[in-house]
Amino acid sequence: GLCALDLHLPFTGAGRLPLVMPSLPASVGALFSGCTGQKSGAAGGETSLRVVPQDRLFVSEPPPQWFGNDPNAQPGTSEAAGWTNGNWLKSRFHFSFAEYRDGPPSFGVLRVMNDDLVQPARGFGTHPHHDMEIITFVVDGRLTHKDSRGNEETLGRGSVQFMTAGTGIRHSEHNLDQRQHLRFIQSWILPRRSGLTPNYGSMVGDAVAAEARRDKWAHIVGDVASQSTAPVLINQDCNVFAIELRPDGVAPPLELGPQRQAYMLCVEGSVVTASGTSLTRHDAAELKGPMTLELASQGQGALLLLFEMAKTRHGGSDV
Repeated sequence: GLCALDLHLPFTGAGRLPLVMPSLPASVGALFSGCTGQKSGAAGGETSLRVVPQDRLFVSEPPPQWFGNDPNAQPGTSEAAGWTNGNWLKSRFHFSFAEYRDGPPSFGVLRVMNDDLVQPARGFGTHPHHDMEIITFVVDGRLTHKDSRGNEETLGRGSVQFMTAGTGIRHSEHNLDQRQHLRFIQSWILPRRSGLTPNYGSMVGDAVAAEARRDKWAHIVGDVASQSTAPVLINQDCNVFAIELRPDGVAPPLELGPQRQAYMLCVEGSVVTASGTSLTRHDAAELKGPMTLELASQGQGALLLLFEMAKTRHGGSDV
């Protein structure tokens, strides 16, 4: 997505919002009746989970000429038939990025999380990156990538594209479809050291990948320095898990150790925790171990991404 030229900005915004615990409806509690393990958080509470509501995210809609695009499609024209937003790009920033200068700077080694909606026949022209591990999860549509190392690939739903930007790489990202929007979640992870050799790879979102995340946590990204068997390996102690829950589906309990933390995004649908905390599409949550995360989907099901990493000294906003 966007290449921010001014990333490392001071955190001057407000702190995290406090969590107000609702009571757990009996109908929701029944979903967890077969679950094992302790409730999320310590001493029966959920003090280890803090919601990041979608209305706290920064919404960016830059002009199309910034990235080499044609003007936005005019309402009522044939070109606008497949558009789901008036501007070519609608991006939700979780952390300070580009023109967003007063948000939280990061969550541990997770430096950027942008939720990008790109309209048909639009995209990001060639731009540079360096010294970042970049992970892109395709939600809707098809993402076409080209880079300065000769890689070119188009990926659909459930696919993961990754780059070690290292000493420097240039790439473009486009939605070449004329009628369907593209949505993807792009995250930047700080590498354990700078000056790495640039690298590109992907995990195709095929039927095998879809089955792997159906009602269970699929380990899709791991640390290259570990014994991880995840299909995508990056240069940092950071694991990414994906799960797609059926309607009223229950996720297997996910354990976070005492020195671990996680940032979770509700990509689609809605979920409720065993303690009654709800997350809907675009909401996120900060998790701090030790804890056991238990979730159930609501309505039409849910898709979630979870980034797990070492706990930082001063909480979520400290790298």
